[in-house]
Amino acid sequence: MTDALTLFASDNYAGAHPDVLEAVVGANEGWACAYGDDPWTDRLRGRLRELLGDVEVFPVFNGTGGNVTALSAVLRAHEAVICPETAHINVDECGAPERVAGAKLIDVATADGMLTPELVRPHLTGFGDQHHVQARVVSISQSTELGTVYTPDEIGALARQAHDAGLLLHVDGARLVNAAVSLGSGLREITADCGVDVLTLGGTKSGLLGAEAVVFFRPELAAGYLYARKQGTQLASKMRYVSAQLLCLFEDGLWREIAGHANAMARRLGAAAAGVPGVRLAYPVEANAVFAALPAAAIERLRQRYRFYVWDEGAGVVRFMCSWQTTPEDVDELARSLRDAAAA
Repeated sequence: MTDALTLFASDNYAGAHPDVLEAVVGANEGWACAYGDDPWTDRLRGRLRELLGDVEVFPVFNGTGGNVTALSAVLRAHEAVICPETAHINVDECGAPERVAGAKLIDVATADGMLTPELVRPHLTGFGDQHHVQARVVSISQSTELGTVYTPDEIGALARQAHDAGLLLHVDGARLVNAAVSLGSGLREITADCGVDVLTLGGTKSGLLGAEAVVFFRPELAAGYLYARKQGTQLASKMRYVSAQLLCLFEDGLWREIAGHANAMARRLGAAAAGVPGVRLAYPVEANAVFAALPAAAIERLRQRYRFYVWDEGAGVVRFMCSWQTTPEDVDELARSLRDAAAA
């Protein structure tokens, strides 16, 4: 029986996709070399090169580990990362980028979770001054923590600015597949073709048990990553099980199916929420997240039936996430509950 409390709190709450579980079982047959010298990891590298270009691919366990080890590989102790103040690396990783990667985060206020060259420009200062931390990486999330999506032109503009200043562009792609489907594009069109240097490619939020990958678009940037991954406790000994999950997601287009469904459910919920008196959408519904502003009393009534994040308590903004497992019936029931709570 479905527990309604858990339906919309996070796409992490969804189970693993049946095809992924089958892939893990398939990888369990026989013996295979450890630490990535296995057929599944080799096939994964080949498949992601087909999708992303001439890249170096390193499977890891989780998104925080992927972000931290990716940044560790390209930063020195006196260098910094420019990111939105809402960025996952800034808000939801318990200081791991600072403690483990040793990176200062320069967080920038944004209206919609998205950096622009205009917002980044004031922080491109102090180069060569020994008294100032040196900006080295611009990091964005795609889609963002507010459910908004960068267009290829917007990513390209940030990449050009970063490169002109001698910086790198990192993408936290925990929900990259949702962004790609939202834009009607492939994965390469919103990464390699835009000038992205380093990508943390997500999978766990898209039906995997627990698997992500760090991807370098410039091979020289990956030179020290083997050591950063090991020191960062992200090297899987039985890597075939991690790689088999990612391979299942990206080999035959399952990622499009999963992301397409999650995005469609979010659009359905967003359209319903926008029609409820007293409720407004706080941000455009562009991926698989719906942010809605509700009266405080309505939030409390909804909490009796659902678990969700109150994103901005002062503004009454809450977040609902949709996943591959969300059904139209789930969405319609939440919409009815939302309508009742707002009207009560």
